[in-house]
Amino acid sequence: MKNSLKTLVAALALCASSAAIAAEPIKIGVSGPFTGGSAPMGVSMRDGVKLAAAEINRSGGILGRQIELIERDDQADNSRGIQVTQELINREHVVAALGFINTGVSLAAQRFYQEAKIPVINNVATGSIVTKQFLPPQYPDNYVFRTSANDTIQSALIVNDAIVKRKFTKVAILADSTNYGQLGREDLEKALAAKGIKPVAEEKFNIKDVDMTAQLLKAKAAGAQAILTYGIGPELAQIANGMEKLGWKVPMIGSWTLSMGNFIDNAGKNGEGARMPQTFIQEPNTPKRKAFITAYQQAYKVDRIPSPVSAAQGYDSMYLLAAAIKQAGSTDGPKIRAALENLRTPVVGVITTYNHPYTHDNHEAITMNMTVMGEVRNGRVVYAYDADLAAPAAKAHPKK
Repeated sequence: MKNSLKTLVAALALCASSAAIAAEPIKIGVSGPFTGGSAPMGVSMRDGVKLAAAEINRSGGILGRQIELIERDDQADNSRGIQVTQELINREHVVAALGFINTGVSLAAQRFYQEAKIPVINNVATGSIVTKQFLPPQYPDNYVFRTSANDTIQSALIVNDAIVKRKFTKVAILADSTNYGQLGREDLEKALAAKGIKPVAEEKFNIKDVDMTAQLLKAKAAGAQAILTYGIGPELAQIANGMEKLGWKVPMIGSWTLSMGNFIDNAGKNGEGARMPQTFIQEPNTPKRKAFITAYQQAYKVDRIPSPVSAAQGYDSMYLLAAAIKQAGSTDGPKIRAALENLRTPVVGVITTYNHPYTHDNHEAITMNMTVMGEVRNGRVVYAYDADLAAPAAKAHPKK
């Protein structure tokens, strides 16, 4: 009788212990610049992730467990990015991570997730090399994924808009001195070369520069009909404002960061007409997008999302990760990675419906057909071409 009682007590204790473990939250790291010049991107991304996580938790979580987001501000600084990544891995024991806004921070810090075999979804960083740091044969498996349009896609769209659609033959490139700016400049050069065009001027500027007169004078003297840009909001506004001071106005066509709130606000009327590739424009032209925009506005008490692209890509990255954890039936890193590479059920996102978005050899969820050109009009980003407004981004095709 005593032995039976002991056995029963032990069994109950084991069940209670198992239930406690099962009830533990699933820790997911979220890192980005939540302060500084890149903050509109980082905060919008984080808030998009938080919206998605809250929806998933209200629906019962994943595997019967709630999601716990562990947030860290990397301040758009490479060293700080490394520090917070190591902290999320070693102190917080996250099972996966979302974030990386700045390409330089991503390239410096994501190797620690790779070494720890913890999946990370870059949901804003666009440098073409980001998902290619850890490829076979040196690395049998790659733990770095992405839900943003890489710079190969963006540079092709920028050049197509400038050279093919608008018939410019002389363009100048102005890019910042960061990894993001210089890698983007290289992608622009390649895309221009494919059209038989060589930039008439190529100029560099630094973060926090407030006077672009010298660069703009060189571009003007070279006869540039348009300025192609790679940088972030505050400095891009200085380009637009610098043209106004010189009494020289040519179109600005650049990477998606021309959609940032701190470009639009700091440039004011001088930013009107700027064009950029976008995976998402704050327009309720699908039921999913309408629900997302309304939820974001209500949750964060804003009308215009500071960086709509970042918010949407953050939101979708959370749902893709949740689908992978559910399919894996585990929070084990290699199992989550394998599930991401072979998602069996389509994931309905804000940008698109993701149908097998990743494979073992392709970790890019966004394709060219999901990206459109946006334009700044009256202090907001709208569709540059009405045809794109009428036909929202296409679904992801299954990858073989």
